[in-house]
Amino acid sequence: MLNEDKLGDIVIDFEEIRENELNESFLAAFGNWVKLILNRTFGQGKGSGSYFGGSSVKVRGTKAEVKAFAKALGDEKKYIEAVRKHGLDNPKVTSNKAKLNKAVKAFERTTGIKWPFK
Repeated sequence: MLNEDKLGDIVIDFEEIRENELNESFLAAFGNWVKLILNRTFGQGKGSGSYFGGSSVKVRGTKAEVKAFAKALGDEKKYIEAVRKHGLDNPKVTSNKAKLNKAVKAFERTTGIKWPFK
């Protein structure tokens, strides 16, 4: 279980990930990291923004990997915000979902890692 009060730095290193075997345990951890980042972005939990209550988030990899991760994360945030503001049936939400799907496909193609949310 992830204890946010005692959480160290979150380091997502795509080079290290490529060198190690991708398994369910890693994918679950990756999903939890992304969830934590999104929760903190929305001001849930301790801290917000890029500094996480004593913990920081660092993303390492090729320029394309970091860019794809940031794009997918940003589009995930925009989609969640649109759903909260407009509900699922609004055309703005549909548009945001299409952009998110495109960013997720680019992330998966670039990194070889499945995006943790669908």
